[in-house]
Amino acid sequence: MSGPTIDGMESPEGDENEQQTELVQPGIPQIGAGRVLVDRYELTKHIARGGMADVWEARDSLLNRLVAVKILHAQYSDDESFIKRFRREAQAAANLAHPNIVSIFDWGEEGSTYFIVMELIIGRPLRDVIRSDDHLLPRRAAEIAAETAAALAVSHRAGLIHRDVKPANILLANDGAVKVTDFGIARAWDESQELTKTGAVIGTATYFSPEQAQGEPADERSDIYSLGVVLYEMLVGTPPFKGESPVSVAYQHVQEPALIPSIDNPDIPADLERIVMRAMDKVPDNRYQTALELREDLLRNLRGVAPLAAAPPIVDAPTEVMTEMPAPTVPPEETYRQVATEERDSYLPFWVTVAVLLASLVALLFVLGRGFGNNPVEIVLDAVPSVVGLSQSEAVRSIQDAGLKVDLDTTKSDEWTAGTVIATNPSGGTEVAAGSFVVVTVSVGPDSVSVPNVVGMTEEQARTTLEAEGFEVGDHLIEASADVPEGSVIRQSPTARSAQPPESIISLTLSTGQDLVLLEVLRGRPQADSEALLINLGLVVTVEEEFDPVVPVGFVTRTEPGAGNVEVGAPIALFVSKGPALKAVPSLIGKTEQEARDLLLGVGFLISVSPDLVDVGEDFVGKVGEQNPDADTEMAPGSTITVFLGATPVTTTTTTATSTTTTTIGS
Repeated sequence: MSGPTIDGMESPEGDENEQQTELVQPGIPQIGAGRVLVDRYELTKHIARGGMADVWEARDSLLNRLVAVKILHAQYSDDESFIKRFRREAQAAANLAHPNIVSIFDWGEEGSTYFIVMELIIGRPLRDVIRSDDHLLPRRAAEIAAETAAALAVSHRAGLIHRDVKPANILLANDGAVKVTDFGIARAWDESQELTKTGAVIGTATYFSPEQAQGEPADERSDIYSLGVVLYEMLVGTPPFKGESPVSVAYQHVQEPALIPSIDNPDIPADLERIVMRAMDKVPDNRYQTALELREDLLRNLRGVAPLAAAPPIVDAPTEVMTEMPAPTVPPEETYRQVATEERDSYLPFWVTVAVLLASLVALLFVLGRGFGNNPVEIVLDAVPSVVGLSQSEAVRSIQDAGLKVDLDTTKSDEWTAGTVIATNPSGGTEVAAGSFVVVTVSVGPDSVSVPNVVGMTEEQARTTLEAEGFEVGDHLIEASADVPEGSVIRQSPTARSAQPPESIISLTLSTGQDLVLLEVLRGRPQADSEALLINLGLVVTVEEEFDPVVPVGFVTRTEPGAGNVEVGAPIALFVSKGPALKAVPSLIGKTEQEARDLLLGVGFLISVSPDLVDVGEDFVGKVGEQNPDADTEMAPGSTITVFLGATPVTTTTTTATSTTTTTIGS
């Protein structure tokens, strides 16, 4: 776990002794293993060093548990404004209770040492996983991004913008959980007096949003852009923009279009690629507007359902695109180039100049070649492939394989399906100098219509309004809302005022009018875990015991109410197993062995016949004379009942001088 960094500069993770040596400064108490903070937190091992803090593993002596302690670098301890904001943001982040957010337990200071105590995650940062595995499987990448989006949504609802979403701040626990850390810290940094001077840019350049790179205010859409970059890197193995300096990387975020990830990894599904490119749109209004909106599309992708709000199709066949995909949510010119139309138009004089210079260079080399006679200059020419009718990704790959470079252009078309190449300049078959640019014009489909704003309307009103503009209304989602009345629209996807082709499908999220949580099936889970889960959901729990022939003692048998949506604060009964119900042992006296066996097995008991016989009279010879336990004793089903059979009596005669005595002796 490392803290936020400035301009992408992150301290290397070197030898632990070196890390500790760096922390010793004149007049500052040494921070190292064995140091105890506020008589409670004993530092045991250095974990990571970031741009503003070091992270240590420590033992909490009060609660006898391992924790992580983030210690602010000494150079920031004299900035009173920073310290106040650091404390306020730490306290705010501590209120972000969510399974995908690293919990903050405590905040404190000791002299000039300021620290935050947080949950210790046993696992690896996503950064290390990407470095070791090159890239992740698309499904796993989507799962991690969806859980990260859930964490960001909680933060955004609390008014905290992360500002430093990157693989180093996404932790993968050994149990598979995804945990996001460093909430609120980047915001505290950004607002400190020392770092708000003109030109100061906060965050990590590789994952900057364009607005952050330009020093503009960041909002939740900035976090969405950064998460899009992280998802891109998980799928490809490298981020979309790289450079020799943070400045060059930041420039690319603002000006350069990102290549679609399937060029480097053809195994990326088209729908997931659309989600990535939508999240990384350079214009904030054209991105996903909320982290929940992004998460919904990622979850739909994991279920094999087409995304609702992703950008126009890129690689799908024409028929697939039109029948299975909703319409694009942003102006097409901005989708493929990821720059505004005005920005692209500003490049036109540049490319014209490049073309003229290239033509002049070719002519000059040709003349020089003729002039040198026996030593002509050889000009390598490549033929432009014929790619009209192919998908964008297929065309880009074909042209690059031919040794040429690609400049993407887009245009509206009623004849060509969105994502299909309409023309190239130069045209297919033309011979050009190796490495020349080929302008590829891609269709973005027919003319678009602005989507009306239906948020706050009832479902019927929204449907009427959208259909009047030529749109179709798709399946709706539901969500609890304390602000929006039941049955009214909380949000729409694609968003209001986005340009969409006619007959596009608009998805609505409707309010349930109350705060609901989803109650899972808990049968078979341990009692303690289930109680904690229900309490975390905001439910009032009572525990009751009952017999169950299958569920072990101490495990949950059922809940009342059962699984489904439950209102927050509602009472819920958690039933816990006492094991199987006890049964009375039947009387076996006088039964034959087989009769006793059949009777016991019929009521769920086992039988054991003792080899020891008992003398109970001639009427019980070969029959049950005794049993253990006695009849009517309550036992758990499956218990073993021992029976003793009656012995066969033996008769002997003794004769004396005066009388004869007969004695019966049991054998």
